[in-house]
Formats: sequence, structure tokens, C-alpha cells
Amino acid sequence: MADVLVIGATGTTGSLVAAFLRDRGVPVRPASRMHGLPGHVRFEWADPETHAPALSGASAVYLVAPIGVAEPAPLVAPFLNEATRQGVRRVVLLSSSAVSESATGLGALHGLVRTSAPEWTILRPSWFMQNFAGDSLALRTRDGEILSATGQGRVAFIDAGDIASVAGHALTDEAPHNTEHLLTGPEALSYTEVADAIARHTGRPLRHTAVTADELARHFAVHGLPPDFATTLAALDADISGGAEDRVTDTVERITGRPAGTFRDFCAREIR
Repeated sequence: MADVLVIGATGTTGSLVAAFLRDRGVPVRPASRMHGLPGHVRFEWADPETHAPALSGASAVYLVAPIGVAEPAPLVAPFLNEATRQGVRRVVLLSSSAVSESATGLGALHGLVRTSAPEWTILRPSWFMQNFAGDSLALRTRDGEILSATGQGRVAFIDAGDIASVAGHALTDEAPHNTEHLLTGPEALSYTEVADAIARHTGRPLRHTAVTADELARHFAVHGLPPDFATTLAALDADISGGAEDRVTDTVERITGRPAGTFRDFCAREIR
């Protein structure tokens, strides 16, 4: 089998996709914009000269869109054209459960991948459990509080490892998936339930405090997020409050043959 190019191979899902493939003996070409990283090929969305060398000899691509780019299609479309020219057959795109196919934004990549790759998969995972670990959790906390604008809305948070497992199957299964996969964890939780679960695990008080989307955006901006991105992120919380993410699918188990990991399992493994 020819190499699988993994874009964003040092990231949350990319690193796990690369590990999944290596564990199964699949040749992996991890790509990163970091210079001189051992075993990695250099890839930078903003530098088209890195695209063709990264794609050379690859048969499949795990595609993570440019980070922080509001309209990624102008960068991704030429890359997909080059991939087609070089004979790449399969592309697996990491998108989001909050994003549907559209003419703009991340949603525009759905159609690009679907129409340019002979074999394709769109991954639409729910919010990552890893958002509650390390610096990601610190972004949402304040003096023993976890802040959200979700009210009592619920989210079926998913472990990044389960996303990577589905991606690995989509990249390597003999039959192409040629579909969108809506990926969730096994239970929908409110932020109050999440805070309670983390507090039980750590033994340290943590409560959920509901704030408005504007208040949350200001909190994110104070903690270093660009104002526009902070506003967008807070607006997604408001969508959750209206029930946008209150759903559970069995996709992880159908594709991988094992149930999706629980939030309790995640806490035991990654929350300190």
C-alpha cells in the first residue's frame, strides 16, 4: 500500500490517526508545518510549494483544514487538484458536527472533497472530550468555575481517539465509505454534568456557571483568543443551548466494532 499523508500530524486527531495507521502496518507520511521534525514532511497550507512534495507517492490523505482561516477553500482546492493529478484516490476530511455542506467556510470543503476525490469520507465529530484537558480546559475556567453559554443544553462529547479510529478505517478499509459520518460519544451531557464528573474525578470543586454568549466571548478574548474567533466559539455554545448537539449516534461502534469511549473513561485517562 502506498503512503497515507496525514496533515496536522502533530495535532489532536492527526497524531492519533498516524499512530492508528502505524499500529496496523500502514505506511504513514506525517506532515507538519514545523521545520526539521524527524520523520515528518513539511507541509504548510499557505506555502503551495510544499504541497506537491508532500503528496508524492501518497494514495490517501487525512485532511485537516487550515486553522484560523475563515474561508479555507481557496487554499484547499489547489491542493486537492494536485492530489488528483498525482493519483491520490482517497481523502478523509475532518469537519465538525456543527458544520453542514455549504458554499462558504469549512462547509465548502465538503463539496470540494466529495467531487474531487474518487473515494471520500467527511468526518463530522461532536465536541472533543479533550477540550476539558490541559490548556483547553483552562480557557473555560475561572476560580473553580467552568463557563459556558450552553445553559442546560447537552452535548455527546467524543474522544479524539474514537475520531482517529473511524478516520483510520475510512482511510484503509477495502471499500471506500463515500459518505459523511456524524460522530458522537455514547451519552449527551450538560456542562453541569461535565463539571460534576471532573470534580468527582479530581476531588477539587468545579461548578458550571452559565453566562451569556457575549460574556463568554469577552472571557475567551481576555484569555488570548482573537475577538472574531472568540465570538464565533461563543455562538456555538448558544447553538448548544438550543439543542443543536443533543444527539447520540452509533457510528463509532458501527465502523470500528467497539463502543465509543465514555466521559468517565476519558477523565480517568487524561484529567489530572
